[in-house]
Amino acid sequence: MARPLRVAIAGTGFIGAVHARSAQRAGARLVGVAASSPERSTAAAAALGAERGFHSAEELAESDDVDVVHVCTPNHLHVAIAGGALAAGKHVICEKPLAVDARSAHRLAEAAATSPRVSAIPFVYRYYPTVREARERVRAGMTGPVRLLHGSYLQDWLLSADDDNWRVNEEAGGASRAFADIGSHWCDLVEFVSGHRIVRLAAQTMTAHAERRTVERRTAFQREDDAAAGAMRPVETEDVAVVQFETDQGAIGSTVVSQVSPGRKNRLWLELDGERESLVFDQENPETLWCGRREAATVIHRDPAALSPPAARLATLPGGHPQGYGDCFDAFVADTYAAIRSGEEIDGLPGFADGVRAAEVTDAVLRSARAREWLDVARKPVGAVG
Repeated sequence: MARPLRVAIAGTGFIGAVHARSAQRAGARLVGVAASSPERSTAAAAALGAERGFHSAEELAESDDVDVVHVCTPNHLHVAIAGGALAAGKHVICEKPLAVDARSAHRLAEAAATSPRVSAIPFVYRYYPTVREARERVRAGMTGPVRLLHGSYLQDWLLSADDDNWRVNEEAGGASRAFADIGSHWCDLVEFVSGHRIVRLAAQTMTAHAERRTVERRTAFQREDDAAAGAMRPVETEDVAVVQFETDQGAIGSTVVSQVSPGRKNRLWLELDGERESLVFDQENPETLWCGRREAATVIHRDPAALSPPAARLATLPGGHPQGYGDCFDAFVADTYAAIRSGEEIDGLPGFADGVRAAEVTDAVLRSARAREWLDVARKPVGAVG
């Protein structure tokens, strides 16, 4: 019997804990974690069930007893840690965005492309069975040519000027916040399901709060903590982005991305309108896929007995027994580890090239919003010269 993969996690906030859970459920040995200090690393190791706390992410990435490095740190650290892990011969799972700009994302993806190791990025919404069912219907031609792609991704966790997180800080999170953080998920999903690529777009962005109150060490989605609120500081990153776009196959579309929409917790809505049918996926109600035709509308349930094989593979519970975000993350990590063990490509597993794609779209959104005009999305394949 093969020994368990030895994994370590750099970054122990909300998403680091999610990675730890999924790694352990996949049968990996959680060798250690690294937080922002040795003391916090030790505390996080105890909380997450890791064997030890590393003194630093750099030590973790280079450790001889680690096979897989999960990078869950603030965005500005991704390139250095993931790049160091690849150079040390590790497999890497790196949170999105890969980098704070498209050029750096390309450099990291180039390093991954020249490495024999597996590199993956958790665009985990691909792992809802109903998403895979939608993709299979498009691939099989059941929808007919897709003409219109539209939807939104709405949250409210940064609604107030007193809501704070490291993502708000441009130095740590990058020039884009709402779009890079959640709009990238929407764009990856729409391209994954439809098979189209966004090639041209026009964007507007809005910063709802010109200033926010500094709150030290507040994690994502946290409302209250023991940290004292600090002074108000200026905010440069966007709370809202509205994007119209065209695709390489002649479709048009739009999306609204917001982290300041009251009552919306994590509402990713995606609709594809084809010649013969429309498909709707709602992440807050993921157990069904709405399918509309001119003569009638039907609801496809997440029932393994009724789904296509690619979708049924991910339906691990019988119909009527809800699956959710955690199950998607488990499936993504399990697929990544399977690719590491087998050396074979797994259909739908998102890699660093998909992270580059997200960075290119994000870059175009920011450029278009500044210029207030339609712009092409720059596309340079990973591995291209120049």
